[in-house]
Amino acid sequence: QVQLVESGGGLVQPGGSLRLSCAASGAIFSNFYSGWYRQAPGKQRELVASISAGGSTNYADSVKGRFTISRDTAKNTVDLQMNSLKPEDTAVYYCYTLVHLQGYWGQGTQVTVSS
Repeated sequence: QVQLVESGGGLVQPGGSLRLSCAASGAIFSNFYSGWYRQAPGKQRELVASISAGGSTNYADSVKGRFTISRDTAKNTVDLQMNSLKPEDTAVYYCYTLVHLQGYWGQGTQVTVSS
């Protein structure tokens, strides 16, 4: 059974930075597609950034140049470095991985960008 646990969310002022981390048990991130998604109140869940098993990355246009997704193979985590945060980045952020055609979600971590 694959379990994902996110950490690192919180309250930050506009222009600030946060680093989210997703730890996995039951699967090795480097072998599978993984991504970070977010869902703001009243909106659909959307892809923020993803990383393939081969290491290719993909970003939503709204976060390009500000967010960076990476893997730490030693810790078996997928991290999301978020810089120059904006109020519109406020959402619950979810970690996701696809293992043998089965998708798994974390419980989510709240990110609030406000002065």
